[in-house]
Amino acid sequence: MYQPRQIVHVEKAGGQTLKPKGVFRSTYDALTSPENASVVKGIAAFAVGTAFLASSWGEFLLPPQ
Repeated sequence: MYQPRQIVHVEKAGGQTLKPKGVFRSTYDALTSPENASVVKGIAAFAVGTAFLASSWGEFLLPPQ
């Protein structure tokens, strides 16, 4: 038996239809969400540590010769 497709429109309480978010906005929302805070902080700490060790400031950690 053939059933026709049913199209559902999602609307906000104010009567506005929801538009899909852009790539940058959805990425920003994912990075700033509370669920991802520990992952973002860990990646940021790794990036800062790697940049420090790759720079000339990392030589301060070497023992004197």
